[in-house]
Amino acid sequence: MNMILIFLLSYAVVSKVTSYDNIALGKTAQQLYPLSDSNWGADKAVDGQKSDCSAAGGQCTISAYAAQTAKWWVDLGGVLSIRYLTIYFRTDNVAWDSSNGYTTRFLGFSVYISNTTNNDDGVLCFKDTMYTRATIPNPTNITCPRHGRYVIYYNERLQGVTYPSEYSSFAFNDLCEFEVYGCSRPGVYGENCDIPCPQNCQERHCDIVTGTCLGCIPGYKGSFCDQLCDNKKYGLECKQNCGNCSDGIQCNHVNGSCPNGCDVGARGDECDEECPKGRYGYNCQERCNINCGVPERCDKGTGQCQNECQAGWKNHKCDSKCDGKTFGLGCTRSCGVCLGNEQCHHVNGTCRNGCDRGYEGISCIQECPTGRYGENCAIACYPNCRGCNRFNGRCESGCFPGWKGTFCEKECEERMYGENCTRPCGQCRDLEQCHHINGTCLNGCNRGYQGGECTEECLEGWFGYNCEKKCSIQCDSVTGLLIGQCSDSSASSQPSPALYGTVTGLCLSVVLNIYFIIRYLRDKKLQPKNQQKNKKEQLSTEGDTPSATIYNNTEDAGGYQELGELGQQSHYDQLK
Repeated sequence: MNMILIFLLSYAVVSKVTSYDNIALGKTAQQLYPLSDSNWGADKAVDGQKSDCSAAGGQCTISAYAAQTAKWWVDLGGVLSIRYLTIYFRTDNVAWDSSNGYTTRFLGFSVYISNTTNNDDGVLCFKDTMYTRATIPNPTNITCPRHGRYVIYYNERLQGVTYPSEYSSFAFNDLCEFEVYGCSRPGVYGENCDIPCPQNCQERHCDIVTGTCLGCIPGYKGSFCDQLCDNKKYGLECKQNCGNCSDGIQCNHVNGSCPNGCDVGARGDECDEECPKGRYGYNCQERCNINCGVPERCDKGTGQCQNECQAGWKNHKCDSKCDGKTFGLGCTRSCGVCLGNEQCHHVNGTCRNGCDRGYEGISCIQECPTGRYGENCAIACYPNCRGCNRFNGRCESGCFPGWKGTFCEKECEERMYGENCTRPCGQCRDLEQCHHINGTCLNGCNRGYQGGECTEECLEGWFGYNCEKKCSIQCDSVTGLLIGQCSDSSASSQPSPALYGTVTGLCLSVVLNIYFIIRYLRDKKLQPKNQQKNKKEQLSTEGDTPSATIYNNTEDAGGYQELGELGQQSHYDQLK
């Protein structure tokens, strides 16, 4: 039933327009993938023969097998008005129904009208998206009221694309006849192609049925190109803008000329020429501001700069300097830290009076380098700083070992040294200050200590300042006083008891003498001279005291030099 209905509709259309000519008949035709045998060339589809739609009949064009695309086209010899198309598919003279194997080859086909052989340049007249093997008509009639030179048949079976199951595996253009109906000459329309197109139609092309123009000549618009361009438009399709005609009146609809001359900022016959570079206003008599980014590019009517101002300037006419601590192109760059927070140079950003504290450079954007601070970074940090504050010079990161103070300007004191002055000095001589950095004692060590920092006690058998004195027997490392029994390591045999008594007495005498000598020296250092004199007198009157006698005798003798040494020969030497 569907096939009968389609056939009747097709017959009705054909019978109604039989006055149109088959403008494709006998014209040049080509195809993309032809067979080598010329019996099935592209021209077979426009030879007017369609009585035998089989390959053997020689009336059909047949494309090569196993192609992914099929393309066939006919050259009408010029741009002509087209009304409709009729296509006869190859059937091999077998009934055209779902059992005919050739129906699958035509499903999904397209028809284009173009002024080139490229279908992408043309207009799509028809694209099959609904036919099946049972519904695709043969012949197929397609209404396509268009103008063009080439009519293109196209189909495809691309890899990677999923097509309906009824579609053939490859693309073909097995066409037995391709008829294009329209007017065989341009500039006419109607069923008999005997009505002239409107005179203002572009190239006298109009719709083949209605006679509406497919385009107008310059200066006209409307369906039949019978209206003049207006709204300050002129030219082809009324798409061109009029120039600046005086008082804003409409220019000539065809050529755009201004009947009463030009308005401000324009010149020329059509008032479409701008004022020359650097000029604006009536008759282009005004000069653009030199501070415009491109001085010759200001608005030809108002003089406003059309581009950005030159660096350092702002406002519409670029007649104001940058302010608000900005400078440069578009006044978008921020000034550095100028002295007194003043405005920098509006063009280059330099600080004319130098930089505020913590900054340096001509634009005052560079922070002070390590070791400098203050205005223009002109002040050097104290060398003992680990990194001073670039604004005020304070040593916020601390001092190098041996130094202290806000600016690390003071040496360690109070017998401290080293990192942050936190390490105590050793036993320096007379408890004086050690070296503020490394803790060494500059004048040596106190009694009983040795080493660079005077932190090491004397080794056994040594005593005094810097542990420079040696005991002949075991003694105290500070005072040199004997400890335990005295012994002579040089003796070759065991002394007798009598010798032990003599030696013991001699040791006690030496110890007492040393004790009173040390006491005397300390008192002499601490007491005034007049008290020392009284002390001597007091000691001289105490003749009955053994210690005083020993002290006086030792002082008078003047022979005592070192701990354990006597100015005269000892009793021990006599005994030996």
